[in-house]
Amino acid sequence: MPSRASRRSFALAVAPVVALAVPTFAHAATPAPAPAPAPAPAAAPAPAPVRASIAITTEKARGGQVLKGDEWRALVVMDRFVDGAKAKISFTPDRGRRIVRKVAFAASKDGKKGVARLEVPAGARSADRVGVRATVIGHGAVEAKAAHVRYVRQLTPSVAAGARGPAVRMLQQMLAAKGYVIGQKGLYDARTQRAVLAFRKVTGMARTMQADRSVFAALRAGKGTFRVRFPSHGRHVEGDIAHQVLALIDGGKAVRIYPTSSGAPATPTIRGSFRVYMKDPGTNAKGMYKSSYFIRGYAVHGYPSVPTYNASHGCFRVPMADAASIFAWMTMGMRVDSY
Repeated sequence: MPSRASRRSFALAVAPVVALAVPTFAHAATPAPAPAPAPAPAAAPAPAPVRASIAITTEKARGGQVLKGDEWRALVVMDRFVDGAKAKISFTPDRGRRIVRKVAFAASKDGKKGVARLEVPAGARSADRVGVRATVIGHGAVEAKAAHVRYVRQLTPSVAAGARGPAVRMLQQMLAAKGYVIGQKGLYDARTQRAVLAFRKVTGMARTMQADRSVFAALRAGKGTFRVRFPSHGRHVEGDIAHQVLALIDGGKAVRIYPTSSGAPATPTIRGSFRVYMKDPGTNAKGMYKSSYFIRGYAVHGYPSVPTYNASHGCFRVPMADAASIFAWMTMGMRVDSY
């Protein structure tokens, strides 16, 4: 039988082996690894830019023409309204630096289009011609091409005798629209000068043939309309003694207005409503040319001297160059109203 000492030695030798064979509590409680985070969702693609078109026009510049010093506006229209979009508008005078301004688009009345307006800068109003250009800026969601360049011609509001050009044409267009008889288009000739004189008489301005800024301004303001006194008389003639003009009336409107000289204070023109009773196509002993008689020896006729005031012997004198056309227009029995 083994001794107590032998048993103790055996137990001490076996203990380490047993300890190695039994797993520890710490090894059995090791946690599982954490799950990997879920991938972030992919970003949505940026929206494609809005394709838009813009157009530029000019306001208060009829036919692309204005008078120097006048105010006019550039109007930019984008075919769709995009909130936050702006127009960059440039004004380029024919002489001088380009002027650039920015203005936000506002929605049109129906909310569908973008509209931007901008007054021409004062620094560009003295140039003979101004180019206007526009682009869309400040908004990445809009893709638009630059608008076609528009040009505005700025005319000197004064013309001298014999002058030619666009300012004369503008003057003639405005005079003709009122019934004044103009001459050769684009030329400030004698007939157009007489038209200015007649216009000045009707408007109460100084009785000259000078076409200065005051004449242009009055025409632009719509002044100079001849007030027909007897619209019910149909096709007839009215001699306005107060203003010293003769007007040919048709359809209740003055279709031709001429300067005239009626009877002097010592030999005044008879006032009233008369009818043409005789026509003389020649020149008589008194120098009366192409005469249409309306009472006794009084007539509408051509004469070498037609001053700006009343100086005749009672007739309505008209310039010799206008007498033939007036004579042809007036017919036997036509009414002549003198007042």
